[in-house]
Amino acid sequence: MRWFLGLLMMAGLAHAEGDRAGQFDYYVLSLSWTPNWCALEGDARGSDQCDARHDFGWTLHGLWPQYHRGWPSFCQTAERPPSRSQTAAMADIMGTSGLAWHQWKKHGTCSGLSSFDYFALSRQAYDQVNRPDVLRRLKDPVRLPASVIQDAFLQANPDWDPDMITITCRADHIQEARICLSKDLSPVPCGQDVVRGCALDRALLHPIR
Repeated sequence: MRWFLGLLMMAGLAHAEGDRAGQFDYYVLSLSWTPNWCALEGDARGSDQCDARHDFGWTLHGLWPQYHRGWPSFCQTAERPPSRSQTAAMADIMGTSGLAWHQWKKHGTCSGLSSFDYFALSRQAYDQVNRPDVLRRLKDPVRLPASVIQDAFLQANPDWDPDMITITCRADHIQEARICLSKDLSPVPCGQDVVRGCALDRALLHPIR
Protein backbone atom coordinates (compact mmCIF):
# COMPACT_ATOMS: atom_id res chain seq x y z
CA MET A 1 0.00 0.00 0.00
CA ARG A 2 2.85 2.40 0.84
CA TRP A 3 4.43 1.97 -2.58
CA PHE A 4 1.05 2.66 -4.20
CA LEU A 5 0.62 5.88 -2.21
CA GLY A 6 4.14 6.85 -3.18
CA LEU A 7 3.32 6.41 -6.85
CA LEU A 8 0.24 8.57 -6.44
CA MET A 9 2.30 11.30 -4.82
CA MET A 10 4.89 11.15 -7.60
CA ALA A 11 2.14 11.31 -10.21
CA GLY A 12 0.67 14.35 -8.48
CA LEU A 13 4.02 16.11 -8.46
CA ALA A 14 4.58 15.34 -12.13
CA HIS A 15 1.16 16.76 -12.98
CA ALA A 16 1.87 19.89 -10.97
CA GLU A 17 4.93 20.59 -13.12
CA GLY A 18 2.67 21.19 -16.13
CA ASP A 19 2.46 19.75 -19.62
CA ARG A 20 5.07 20.09 -22.34
CA ALA A 21 4.96 23.36 -24.24
CA GLY A 22 4.04 23.25 -27.92
CA GLN A 23 2.34 19.85 -27.86
CA PHE A 24 -1.36 20.28 -28.56
CA ASP A 25 -3.89 19.69 -31.35
CA TYR A 26 -5.65 23.00 -31.97
CA TYR A 27 -6.62 26.32 -30.39
CA VAL A 28 -9.82 27.50 -28.76
CA LEU A 29 -10.42 31.22 -29.15
CA SER A 30 -12.59 32.24 -26.21
CA LEU A 31 -14.60 35.48 -26.44
CA SER A 32 -16.39 36.79 -23.36
CA TRP A 33 -19.50 39.01 -23.44
CA THR A 34 -18.24 41.74 -21.12
CA PRO A 35 -21.63 43.14 -19.95
CA ASN A 36 -22.58 39.72 -18.61
CA TRP A 37 -19.18 39.15 -17.00
CA CYS A 38 -19.48 42.51 -15.29
CA ALA A 39 -22.99 41.72 -14.03
CA LEU A 40 -21.91 38.35 -12.63
CA GLU A 41 -18.44 39.16 -11.35
CA GLY A 42 -16.63 42.22 -12.66
CA ASP A 43 -18.77 44.91 -10.99
CA ALA A 44 -18.30 43.29 -7.58
CA ARG A 45 -14.54 43.24 -8.18
CA GLY A 46 -14.50 46.88 -9.22
CA SER A 47 -12.80 45.84 -12.48
CA ASP A 48 -11.74 48.65 -14.78
CA GLN A 49 -13.10 46.54 -17.64
CA CYS A 50 -16.60 47.40 -16.38
CA ASP A 51 -16.04 51.15 -16.08
CA ALA A 52 -18.66 53.21 -17.89
CA ARG A 53 -16.02 54.93 -20.04
CA HIS A 54 -15.51 51.67 -21.92
CA ASP A 55 -17.89 50.07 -24.40
CA PHE A 56 -16.60 46.52 -24.39
CA GLY A 57 -18.74 43.85 -26.03
CA TRP A 58 -17.01 40.60 -27.02
CA THR A 59 -13.56 40.74 -25.46
CA LEU A 60 -10.75 38.23 -25.79
CA HIS A 61 -10.75 35.87 -22.83
CA GLY A 62 -7.90 33.85 -24.27
CA LEU A 63 -6.36 31.71 -27.00
CA TRP A 64 -6.10 28.23 -25.50
CA PRO A 65 -4.02 25.29 -26.74
CA GLN A 66 -6.31 22.27 -26.72
CA TYR A 67 -6.09 18.50 -27.10
CA HIS A 68 -8.84 16.58 -28.86
CA ARG A 69 -9.68 15.51 -25.31
CA GLY A 70 -8.58 17.77 -22.51
CA TRP A 71 -6.13 20.64 -22.55
CA PRO A 72 -2.67 21.52 -21.27
CA SER A 73 -2.11 24.29 -18.74
CA PHE A 74 0.70 25.98 -16.80
CA CYS A 75 3.32 24.36 -19.03
CA GLN A 76 7.05 24.41 -18.45
CA THR A 77 8.67 26.79 -20.92
CA ALA A 78 12.05 28.40 -21.42
CA GLU A 79 10.37 31.53 -22.81
CA ARG A 80 10.56 34.71 -20.76
CA PRO A 81 7.31 36.00 -19.21
CA PRO A 82 5.74 39.08 -20.79
CA SER A 83 6.67 42.57 -19.66
CA ARG A 84 4.16 44.94 -18.11
CA SER A 85 4.06 46.92 -21.32
CA GLN A 86 3.18 43.76 -23.27
CA THR A 87 0.26 42.84 -21.04
CA ALA A 88 -0.92 46.46 -20.87
CA ALA A 89 -0.97 46.57 -24.67
CA MET A 90 -3.54 43.73 -24.69
CA ALA A 91 -6.05 45.54 -22.48
CA ASP A 92 -7.79 47.13 -25.48
CA ILE A 93 -9.15 43.72 -26.50
CA MET A 94 -8.88 41.78 -23.21
CA GLY A 95 -10.22 44.40 -20.81
CA THR A 96 -7.32 44.36 -18.35
CA SER A 97 -3.60 43.68 -18.33
CA GLY A 98 -4.13 41.29 -15.42
CA LEU A 99 -6.16 38.95 -17.61
CA ALA A 100 -3.43 39.02 -20.25
CA TRP A 101 -0.84 38.02 -17.64
CA HIS A 102 -3.02 35.18 -16.33
CA GLN A 103 -3.70 33.89 -19.84
CA TRP A 104 0.01 33.77 -20.59
CA LYS A 105 0.74 31.82 -17.38
CA LYS A 106 -2.06 29.31 -17.81
CA HIS A 107 -2.32 28.94 -21.59
CA GLY A 108 0.36 30.91 -23.41
CA THR A 109 3.13 28.88 -21.80
CA CYS A 110 1.68 25.81 -23.51
CA SER A 111 1.75 27.33 -27.01
CA GLY A 112 5.49 26.86 -27.53
CA LEU A 113 5.64 30.53 -28.57
CA SER A 114 7.35 33.52 -27.02
CA SER A 115 5.04 35.85 -25.11
CA PHE A 116 5.39 38.41 -27.91
CA ASP A 117 4.36 35.88 -30.59
CA TYR A 118 1.59 34.43 -28.43
CA PHE A 119 -0.05 37.81 -27.88
CA ALA A 120 0.41 38.70 -31.54
CA LEU A 121 -1.28 35.44 -32.56
CA SER A 122 -4.06 36.02 -30.03
CA ARG A 123 -4.74 39.46 -31.51
CA GLN A 124 -4.68 38.06 -35.03
CA ALA A 125 -7.20 35.37 -34.07
CA TYR A 126 -9.45 37.94 -32.39
CA ASP A 127 -9.28 40.35 -35.33
CA GLN A 128 -10.21 37.73 -37.92
CA VAL A 129 -13.54 36.95 -36.25
CA ASN A 130 -16.53 38.97 -37.40
CA ARG A 131 -18.37 39.68 -34.15
CA PRO A 132 -22.13 40.16 -34.68
CA ASP A 133 -22.83 43.88 -34.71
CA VAL A 134 -26.52 43.42 -33.91
CA LEU A 135 -25.70 42.54 -30.29
CA ARG A 136 -24.01 45.90 -29.78
CA ARG A 137 -27.29 47.66 -30.59
CA LEU A 138 -29.23 46.16 -27.67
CA LYS A 139 -30.74 48.76 -25.36
CA ASP A 140 -32.21 46.52 -22.66
CA PRO A 141 -31.47 43.07 -21.22
CA VAL A 142 -33.04 40.26 -23.23
CA ARG A 143 -33.64 36.56 -22.73
CA LEU A 144 -33.08 34.39 -25.75
CA PRO A 145 -31.95 30.89 -26.76
CA ALA A 146 -28.19 30.44 -26.68
CA SER A 147 -28.51 29.05 -30.20
CA VAL A 148 -29.47 32.55 -31.40
CA ILE A 149 -26.00 33.79 -30.42
CA GLN A 150 -24.39 30.89 -32.27
CA ASP A 151 -26.51 31.59 -35.34
CA ALA A 152 -25.52 35.27 -35.24
CA PHE A 153 -21.83 34.32 -35.31
CA LEU A 154 -22.40 31.83 -38.13
CA GLN A 155 -24.24 34.45 -40.17
CA ALA A 156 -21.40 36.93 -39.62
CA ASN A 157 -18.80 34.28 -40.50
CA PRO A 158 -20.33 32.30 -43.40
CA ASP A 159 -17.24 30.11 -43.87
CA TRP A 160 -17.77 28.46 -40.49
CA ASP A 161 -19.69 25.25 -39.83
CA PRO A 162 -21.87 24.88 -36.71
CA ASP A 163 -19.43 22.43 -35.10
CA MET A 164 -16.65 25.04 -35.16
CA ILE A 165 -18.24 27.25 -32.49
CA THR A 166 -20.00 26.70 -29.19
CA ILE A 167 -21.74 29.12 -26.82
CA THR A 168 -21.37 28.67 -23.07
CA CYS A 169 -23.57 29.94 -20.23
CA ARG A 170 -23.04 30.68 -16.56
CA ALA A 171 -25.75 31.30 -13.97
CA ASP A 172 -28.42 31.60 -16.71
CA HIS A 173 -26.32 34.22 -18.57
CA ILE A 174 -24.65 33.95 -21.95
CA GLN A 175 -20.99 33.63 -21.03
CA GLU A 176 -18.66 33.00 -23.96
CA ALA A 177 -18.35 32.19 -27.63
CA ARG A 178 -15.62 29.59 -28.19
CA ILE A 179 -14.27 29.15 -31.70
CA CYS A 180 -11.98 26.28 -32.65
CA LEU A 181 -8.96 27.10 -34.81
CA SER A 182 -6.02 25.20 -36.25
CA LYS A 183 -2.48 26.22 -35.38
CA ASP A 184 -2.51 28.50 -38.44
CA LEU A 185 -5.86 29.93 -37.23
CA SER A 186 -8.11 28.25 -39.81
CA PRO A 187 -11.54 27.30 -38.37
CA VAL A 188 -11.76 23.58 -37.52
CA PRO A 189 -14.34 21.30 -35.85
CA CYS A 190 -14.24 21.40 -32.07
CA GLY A 191 -13.31 18.38 -29.97
CA GLN A 192 -15.69 16.62 -27.61
CA ASP A 193 -14.63 18.69 -24.61
CA VAL A 194 -15.51 21.96 -26.34
CA VAL A 195 -18.48 21.18 -28.54
CA ARG A 196 -20.87 20.68 -25.61
CA GLY A 197 -22.42 24.12 -25.30
CA CYS A 198 -25.29 25.91 -23.59
CA ALA A 199 -28.78 24.57 -24.30
CA LEU A 200 -30.74 27.27 -22.45
CA ASP A 201 -33.81 28.68 -24.18
CA ARG A 202 -33.95 31.83 -22.03
CA ALA A 203 -30.37 32.87 -21.41
CA LEU A 204 -29.86 36.45 -20.24
CA LEU A 205 -27.86 38.92 -22.32
CA HIS A 206 -27.11 42.38 -20.91
CA PRO A 207 -26.58 45.32 -23.28
CA ILE A 208 -23.35 47.27 -23.60
CA ARG A 209 -23.44 50.17 -21.16
